[in-house]
Amino acid sequence: MFKKILIANRGEIACRVIKTARRMGIQTVAVYSDADARAPFVQMADEAVHIGPAPAAQSYLIADKIIQACKQTGAEAVHPGYGFLSERTSFAEALAAEGIEFIGPPVGAIAAMGDKIESKKLAKQAGVNVVPGFVGEIEDTEHAVRISNEIGYPVMMKASAGGGGKGMRLAYSEQDVREGFESVKREGLNSFGDDRVFIEKFILNPRHIEIQILGDKHGNILYLNERECSIQRRHQKVVEEAPSPFVTEKMRKAMGEQCVALSRAVGYYSAGTVELIVSGADPTGESFYFLEMNTRLQVEHPVTEAITGVDLVEQMIRVAAGEKLEMTQADVKIDGWAIENRVYAEDPYRGFLPSTGRLVRYNPPVDGWTDDGEANGRRGIEGIRVDDGVYEGGEVSMFYDPMIAKLITWGQTRDEAADKQVAALDLFEIEGLGHNIDFVSAIMQHPRFRSGELTTGFIAEEYPEGFHGAPASEELKGKLAAVAAFVATARADRARRVDGQLAPRRLMPPSEWTVTIDKAPYDVVIDDEDVTVNGASVELAMEYTPGDRLIEAEIDGEVIGIRVAPTRTGLKMTTRGAIHDVQILPSRVASLAKHMIEKIPPDLSKFLICPMPGLLVALHVGEGDKVEAGQPLAVVEAMKMENILRAEKSGVVKAVNAKAGESLAVDAVILEME
Repeated sequence: MFKKILIANRGEIACRVIKTARRMGIQTVAVYSDADARAPFVQMADEAVHIGPAPAAQSYLIADKIIQACKQTGAEAVHPGYGFLSERTSFAEALAAEGIEFIGPPVGAIAAMGDKIESKKLAKQAGVNVVPGFVGEIEDTEHAVRISNEIGYPVMMKASAGGGGKGMRLAYSEQDVREGFESVKREGLNSFGDDRVFIEKFILNPRHIEIQILGDKHGNILYLNERECSIQRRHQKVVEEAPSPFVTEKMRKAMGEQCVALSRAVGYYSAGTVELIVSGADPTGESFYFLEMNTRLQVEHPVTEAITGVDLVEQMIRVAAGEKLEMTQADVKIDGWAIENRVYAEDPYRGFLPSTGRLVRYNPPVDGWTDDGEANGRRGIEGIRVDDGVYEGGEVSMFYDPMIAKLITWGQTRDEAADKQVAALDLFEIEGLGHNIDFVSAIMQHPRFRSGELTTGFIAEEYPEGFHGAPASEELKGKLAAVAAFVATARADRARRVDGQLAPRRLMPPSEWTVTIDKAPYDVVIDDEDVTVNGASVELAMEYTPGDRLIEAEIDGEVIGIRVAPTRTGLKMTTRGAIHDVQILPSRVASLAKHMIEKIPPDLSKFLICPMPGLLVALHVGEGDKVEAGQPLAVVEAMKMENILRAEKSGVVKAVNAKAGESLAVDAVILEME
């Protein structure tokens, strides 16, 4: 077994590998850029080596710096995590040339499966179903248009070396191909150093199901069941679960055996994932197609660990060291259900725009996951597990992936796992930047999610007008009103005790309140004996000290976590996937509120405003140009993704305040319309 390994990655996955290596008695080496000098993974590792500036292209993507760090520290092997150099054949070859073990699959398998075009050809030769499409090289936009017209819309344009949702565009028309083809090429070149693109038919109502593969160097290959990853946004996975609510035992066996056969054809060993696109309209499960193979550890690997008890990182290390797998296919079981939500630095209330900045407050519902070596321990604390690599006061950088943490829950049933997600998300405190906690909580509660009727179009279909918070029942609003009135009473009680006031200290706080939630008033009375909402008694048990930002209240036997923040006239209360602006006034004052003048917000429609911090890649118009509603005006790159900004209405460009190549702050005015 290795004595020391280097982790060629950062963030939560670096922490994840370090924890298992530590349990195995293996020393670890971290490498870090300027942006990660104070990151948790750097502190956790036994040694750390600085490898360059913040941009990944100058640090984490330079193989020579990783190899030099291995030589400097005596590391015998490298775990690449996912992303960065994890699927670069040149990196694995360079390590081999230096006698350093690569904790991953053989170079031949990476080469065969890492190129989407070549992997589809190989899969087809092996008798695996592949999605109809063009797998040759595409010359230019006109060639792409001709190919798309022949295949039939909709089509998907993908960068050949792409991954993680980058370098992909869905086209429903010729115009979409003309607008998106060059962007796909640029994203592929910028993110992966390869601008080749392929085009394939987009299967309507598809499910994204993947099979976890694990093999050793002695010819043993197993499949560790499937994961359902259909809930995606912009082709980036948001929710993953294991097993899939769609897959039957017969389907699982057919998919698993075919994926094992494909893996065997390329001499695969270590952990890997074969991604399949499955027609949700075919209940037999026979309509599944090879999509791609990820020759690395997946972001969503914890859900597989939770239901199988297998530590995938440990197995990767043991396989790299030459050990045989101790388990057989018959040993692989399914115990319970696991769901993972990716907590991203993005603002769902503003069109999911990337959000970077400092984590002013970061308090997950349970402590970060620790590897105790026990199978049940892979399910976290009472079925709640947090994998993260950030800290309160740290910064989510524009240079890397926007994921803050992964929240994994396990239960005996799917509903139990989902319920634990909702409860845990309510207790997840993040302040300082936008995040998607409310959004994933809303998904967990959505009737369609609970039914298991998922497709990759779930988010687009269920939130066509964007996300505005999960709907709240009247029952929930009544409970929030009771909590809000209790908070107001506690704040009023503290206020009356401040010294130097004109009113005597014996003046008691109000007991009757009018609480307005979503424009609906609730009359709440709080006294020593009882709490009533609109005349109905409520059983309320909670503790609150003015200044608390998180409340756990038991209301009529149900425990609810509520994040609260004071506003001028009440509270902002966040729970169950929505933010509620709550007005709280003493009942004798509430009747006067209708006389307050409402402030009208300014008209910003004549400005093109940068919606997120980013780089202005292209500006398509100039001063004096006439534009039409929906016309592309500019392209802003943020978090390695290009975003097309379009005109809200027709008009003439009055002034241009930015130029291509500039770095823009959020809400910066790019141009003004007449």
